[in-house]
Amino acid sequence: MGKGYRQQLPDRDPQETEEWIESIAAIIDLKGEERARYLLQTLIREARTRNISIPLLTTSPYVNTIPPEAEPEYPGDEAIEKKIRRIIRWNAAMMVSKANKNFAGLGGHISTYASAASLYEVGFNHFFKGKEKGFGDFIYYQGHSSPGIYSRAFLEGRLTSNQLDHFRREAFTDGLSSYPHPRLMPDFWEFPTVSMGLGPTNAIYHARFLRYLKERGIADTTNSRVWAFLGDGECDEPETLHALHLAHREN
Repeated sequence: MGKGYRQQLPDRDPQETEEWIESIAAIIDLKGEERARYLLQTLIREARTRNISIPLLTTSPYVNTIPPEAEPEYPGDEAIEKKIRRIIRWNAAMMVSKANKNFAGLGGHISTYASAASLYEVGFNHFFKGKEKGFGDFIYYQGHSSPGIYSRAFLEGRLTSNQLDHFRREAFTDGLSSYPHPRLMPDFWEFPTVSMGLGPTNAIYHARFLRYLKERGIADTTNSRVWAFLGDGECDEPETLHALHLAHREN
């Protein structure tokens, strides 16, 4: 029987179990929670040194989030935004599917944007700032999510259906590049994020340079933010891990 199921078996010695419970309760009452916590942690360490498998009991405070009761009202219309997300997901999937139907093996990463659509849409609708007033924000899109970005641009009227029909076939026609690249599509993409590792590394150094410009009094970058959308591919690259030391040092 697997170790994970043993806790479901009947207690073979309820009296002994009760004695242990009474002991820890007495420690809490007489010597406090800190002492009880120390004894339990010591017992767990000792058990592990004797090769007794104990499940992880990880409990940590909230990180980068807040409890539901402290959340403010959502600033947008959730129903409409959800409907738009579904349309964008559908168009992105159909664009890639149609491209591969016409040209077998063309590829296109259907699932990446589908899984991250909520992140992107909340950013587009409520956070990302354009460059009408100042520098605006700088966004490093995860490279494999480009079909979703194209789909959203089509919904906005910035791309045509003919361009979507030529996804990954931009060399000899007005099509769309496989990944974000300002040289291939200078009026659309701002930063290249493929090969893997370019996005996070450049985003970190970009943010650091914006701070440098501000601290030196060269430019006011107070209201500018650098956003980087990363997947497992980016985070596996050694360049990404190397650049983290700079982000850690600056913050």
